[in-house]
Amino acid sequence: MRSRLAVVLAVLAGLVVPLACGATPAAAAGGTFAYVANRSSNSVSVIDTSSNTVAATVPVGSVPEGVAVSPSGAYAYVTNNGSNTVSVINTATNTVTATIPVGSFPFGMAVSPSSAFVYVANTGSNTVSVINTATNTVTATIPVGSLPVYAAMSPSGAFVYVTNEISNTVSVISTATNTVTATVTVGSSPQGVAVSPSGAVVYVANNGSSSVSVINTSSNTVTATTTVGSFPYGVGVSLSGASVYVANYGSNSVSVINASSNTVTATIAVGTNPQGLAVSPSGASVYTANQGSNNVSVIDTATNTVATTVSVGTGPIAVAVGALPATATASCPTGSTLTGGGAQFTGPPPSNVSSQAVNNTWQVSYTNPSTQPISAVPYAVCSS
Repeated sequence: MRSRLAVVLAVLAGLVVPLACGATPAAAAGGTFAYVANRSSNSVSVIDTSSNTVAATVPVGSVPEGVAVSPSGAYAYVTNNGSNTVSVINTATNTVTATIPVGSFPFGMAVSPSSAFVYVANTGSNTVSVINTATNTVTATIPVGSLPVYAAMSPSGAFVYVTNEISNTVSVISTATNTVTATVTVGSSPQGVAVSPSGAVVYVANNGSSSVSVINTSSNTVTATTTVGSFPYGVGVSLSGASVYVANYGSNSVSVINASSNTVTATIAVGTNPQGLAVSPSGASVYTANQGSNNVSVIDTATNTVATTVSVGTGPIAVAVGALPATATASCPTGSTLTGGGAQFTGPPPSNVSSQAVNNTWQVSYTNPSTQPISAVPYAVCSS
C-alpha cells in the first residue's frame, strides 16, 4: 500500500485556496453578511457586506423583532413577535428551514459560542426560552424579570445577560443550570446589552435615562454610568474591547464610548430612529438598523464616519452580522482510498475550523472573521 498526499487548489470569493495535482477541486464560498429584521415587512434583508448590497430577502413570521447569527455562521435566528415563534434561516440557501414556538411576544436573543443553544427573551411571558439547535425545540424555560427585551451571551458561554424593561434590571442566567443567579439594578427602561470580549464587563443601554450602565461581571455591580444620546437602544463592543457603540433612537446618532474612561469620544449621525446595532466580525464596521428611514447605516470604525447607507425593508429594527462558513475539499484519485486529511492556513487566523471525511473526499470548513483573505491548503491522505 502506498500513501500519497492529494492537495486541492480552489479559489473562494475573497478566500484563496491553493490547488495541486491529482484531485478534484470543489469549493463553496463564504463571506460576511448582515441580517436585518424588517418588522413591518415580515422579512429579513440579507446584506452582502463586501458590496453593501441586499443579496436576498427572506420572508419570516409576523412582526420580526430580533435577529442573531450562530457563531458557526450556518444559521440566522429571527424572533417573530406577532406569531410567538423563531424562524431558523439556513444562511447557505437563505431559506427558512424551521419555525420554533417559544414564549409570548419574543424579542431579543443570544446564541451560545458552540451554536448549540439559543436564548430567547419573551416580553409577554417574562421568561427566556432555551432552544436546542440540534432538535430546534425548547428544552427549558427560565423565569426572569418584568418585560425582558434583549439578551447577550458571555464569550465563555457560561452566562446570559437579559435586560428587563419594566423591572429596570438585568437578569444573569447561568447556562450550566439555566437559572437566574444574580439580578443587577441598572438605569430606567434598559434595552440593548453587550458583553466585552474579555467577559469582564457588560454594557446596558438605558432607554429611559439616556445612559449606559457598566456592569462588572465579577461582582455583578454597576461600576459606572455614561450619559449618551436620546433614547438609546442597541449597543455593541469592538473586538479589542476599547470602544463601545450605542444607537440613540431619539438623536439619530451613534455614541462612541471609550471603554477605559467610560466617556463619549465621538457622536456619529446616522439614519432616522436607529434601534438595532451590530459590530462586524472583523471589527471594521458597525451597522445600525434605522427604523424610521428604512435603511442601514454602515459605519467605518477607523474614521467613525458613515461609509454607506443600504436601503432595506420597512421598519428595520434589528441587525446581526455573521461570517458564513467557506469550504474546500481534497479528493483522492480513482482507485485510492481516503485515510485522513487536514489543512494548512496562512494569513489571518480562521475561526470555526472543522474537517471531516465525505465519501472519498476530505472537506475543510472555516469562517474568515477578518477583512483580509485567508489562504487555506486542504489535503487528503490517500492509500492505494
